[in-house]
Amino acid sequence: MFRFPSDLSIQVKVCSPDQGLDDSLDGNVQSFLIDEEQLHTFDDLTKVNPVTPTTVLKCLQARYSLKVFYTHAGCTLVALNPFQPIPDLYSVDVMREYHYATQPQEFKPHIFNVAEEAYRNVQGQLEPVNQSLVVSGESGAGKTWTSRCLMKYYATVAAAPPAVRSQDTVERIERRVLDSNPLMEAFGNACTLRNNNSSRFGKYIQLQLDRGQLLVGASVQTYLLEKTRVASQPANERNFHIFYQMMKGATDEQRKEWNMAPNQRFVWLPNCEKQIEEDSFHETVEAMVHLGIKAERQRQIFRILAGILQLGNVSFCSSTNESQPCDLDELSEVYLQRAAELLAVPAEELQMCLRVRMLKAGKQNVLKPCSQAECGVRRDCLAKVIYGRLFEWLVTFINSCICADKSKWSNFIGVLDVYGFECFHINNLEQLCINYANEKLQQHFVSHYLRAQQEEYVSEGLEWSFVKYQDNQSCLDLLEGSPVSVFSLLNEESRLNRISDSKTLKVRLEKELSGNRNISWDKFSQVPHFTVTHYAGKVSYQIEGMVEKNKDPVPPELVGLLQQSDNPLLHEIFVDQESGIPNTKGLSKVTVVSKFKNSLENLMKLLLTTAPHYTRCIKPNADCRPLSFKEKEVILQLEACGIVETIHISAAGFPIRIPFKSFLLRYGIITRCSSAGRIDPDVDSTSILQQEVEKLLGVALQHHASGADRRSLVHCGRTKVFLTQPMLDLLEDQRMNILSRCAFTIQSCWLRYRRRRRLARRHSATLIQAAVRSWLVRKRIKRWNRSASVIQNTWKKWRTLLKSLAEAELDDPTDLVEEDTPELNPAVRERGSVQLPSVPEPVPVCGWPLGLALASAPSITVSLTATGFQKMVSVMTSLNLPSRRGEYKVKTNQYKQGLASIRAQPKGSVKLHYQRSPLLYADMQPDLKSDVTGFNEILLEKTL
Repeated sequence: MFRFPSDLSIQVKVCSPDQGLDDSLDGNVQSFLIDEEQLHTFDDLTKVNPVTPTTVLKCLQARYSLKVFYTHAGCTLVALNPFQPIPDLYSVDVMREYHYATQPQEFKPHIFNVAEEAYRNVQGQLEPVNQSLVVSGESGAGKTWTSRCLMKYYATVAAAPPAVRSQDTVERIERRVLDSNPLMEAFGNACTLRNNNSSRFGKYIQLQLDRGQLLVGASVQTYLLEKTRVASQPANERNFHIFYQMMKGATDEQRKEWNMAPNQRFVWLPNCEKQIEEDSFHETVEAMVHLGIKAERQRQIFRILAGILQLGNVSFCSSTNESQPCDLDELSEVYLQRAAELLAVPAEELQMCLRVRMLKAGKQNVLKPCSQAECGVRRDCLAKVIYGRLFEWLVTFINSCICADKSKWSNFIGVLDVYGFECFHINNLEQLCINYANEKLQQHFVSHYLRAQQEEYVSEGLEWSFVKYQDNQSCLDLLEGSPVSVFSLLNEESRLNRISDSKTLKVRLEKELSGNRNISWDKFSQVPHFTVTHYAGKVSYQIEGMVEKNKDPVPPELVGLLQQSDNPLLHEIFVDQESGIPNTKGLSKVTVVSKFKNSLENLMKLLLTTAPHYTRCIKPNADCRPLSFKEKEVILQLEACGIVETIHISAAGFPIRIPFKSFLLRYGIITRCSSAGRIDPDVDSTSILQQEVEKLLGVALQHHASGADRRSLVHCGRTKVFLTQPMLDLLEDQRMNILSRCAFTIQSCWLRYRRRRRLARRHSATLIQAAVRSWLVRKRIKRWNRSASVIQNTWKKWRTLLKSLAEAELDDPTDLVEEDTPELNPAVRERGSVQLPSVPEPVPVCGWPLGLALASAPSITVSLTATGFQKMVSVMTSLNLPSRRGEYKVKTNQYKQGLASIRAQPKGSVKLHYQRSPLLYADMQPDLKSDVTGFNEILLEKTL
């Protein structure tokens, strides 16, 4: 592993985005890049020398061109999105290969490598025991797919063995945890310009493990659903997947139930003709079934969604009389009627709530007609609040299905998948919150690793030269700082009981935050906006509409209407929700920003109590083209994520830090099993603990490293032991060997006891068995002797009978003279012959005692004539006498396999002549595996 000398100050060269990649490189970089064929071999970027953005970029590019998508960067895994399915890379066999490996870190970099490291940390009970897998990156970099692979990995390797689990357990844990993903993606993901399956909400999934590190449940926490997408979709983007799934996968009966005409189009479903992989209605319904959502509940959900779509087609016309509500055209009235029917509310009341608002004047309520714009806002607000509450109910239902009781699980592994950093042509409050969440995650990485780790090195007495890194704390101070920040000014403007003005907010931002270098304004722009310099680049946010979105107003009359719905699900999710209705008393109102900020703070607190594992997803190109690598786009992402700084610190530092007591409790067995003596980890004196740790390290390294090598593997600080991964692997191997020897000793003693007990029982049983067996053997031998005598006698009689029949049935040579037959070949005559009559003259055929064959096989039929019963038996026996393991029978082979007897014209007669009977050649026990049945078939040969 490449390390920097302790007295060398490390300077990180970071290329600016405007600087070209073809600039002249220094000598070290040029010499490193000369051997291009070896660049793909660097599976850990800490081995790159020197570490610069250019060398790191070239190594990643070389690996990507060979379809190697994962690379270690110290404590971080870099994942490049291939933008195409790679099924063999994530198969169950690959999961098991990493899970059962003795040293997984020696395998090729993979997301399963990170997952297995976190799982083994839980098994090893190393503090902190709970683990978090943080998956970050830009939108479209592959975060959702990576999170899906992580969940599938744990559902596979942490599942209970089939022998100890019931079918109900399988359905409840494994299947339901995996089925929660496609369901949440259908309701929370959408197709955007940068990603076909972009997460429009954040989620943190806790996979709950019991004391045996088996998966017993899970829970899901969600953050900031982009519900504005329901009623307003950016150009060339789509609504949530579930709406398109309904349109493309529903049956005719379902469409009829939802009041959808065959060719009806919806305003809130743009780009409906686009086909993507996520438009699978069947998969969503199947996930609902596995999670326990019954058919009637599914029907209620889809009717609500269909009602939202019908509501989007309702449009308003300005009224000629300002004192009268806005008008509806004839088509909009039909859509409004359908929406009311699907939402199970009265159509008249729905129309009234959309066109008339209720104002409070003291204790009285005053009705005021809404303008055309206000009617559209109230319609959109109704759709957003319904969809938002439906999504919250769905997450709550999923948690009730998969979450285990607190008494059943002890530790967890968290998988964090949040929206990626976004920068569009027009950015509003949603993008501000999304990028703020990415800033918080980047700050967590910076504070936990880049800053805290280096500060801890110094506090623990390690010789360390600080590595410079990009800190985004100033950007966070701009967004959430105290007393004045973007969020505080936005909340203050939202809580004031007055009409929001974008220009007024811009003036306040310029006045209060002009001293922060992370915010700027374009003075020549006519649209009010402000630009924030994020860690990943500059983003300009439009102020228009930001205050209203932050207020997220929900008119009380709309909520009251939905509470009276006849749809059981809609009534359930809105009843007793007075707390969700905004309070109009001013400063007590809860804004979208404040809710999101509080939930994100809770997430950060949870992450700080766990051991984090970082995966940086990189988007190789902005067009999502398979295996296309754009250098400038990738290097900007590397610099924004701080990959180069991470490599420097990982190469020179000690990523694993364990307190003295925990270290002795886990590895003290190494010293106790050596000649160094016993270690007592219960002492409180730090100096004594440090001495014991030094003694333990000396025992562990006495045969593995010299003094210089030890300083590069481990360092004993003031309160902690700092280890590299090779040193930790060495300690774990020694500990495992000692535990294996102890287990072997215990097993040996137990097996010896069982063997002695078994031998004593066997000796007693032998005495009894010996007498019984001797009696049985004598009895069996006597029966064998009797049987052998019977068989021998029978055999001798059978052989005598066959011989007598053969001698009696030899053909008389004088019979040949009586017939007018052609002259036979002398050679044939010596062996015996059969003359077959044919047309115009017979064909003589020779009989041989070895098998049955014809020299030329015409299609002939034979008609045999014999005198006497014994002669007929002799002929039939000579044709075929098969053997069946001691069972013998005489039969012809006219209709069996092989050549079917002698065939000739059915005219005249045939006489068989043999100088020796074929019965003497009969094989009484032929080989069953052979195609030839023995000497009991006649070899026929045509003679001239």
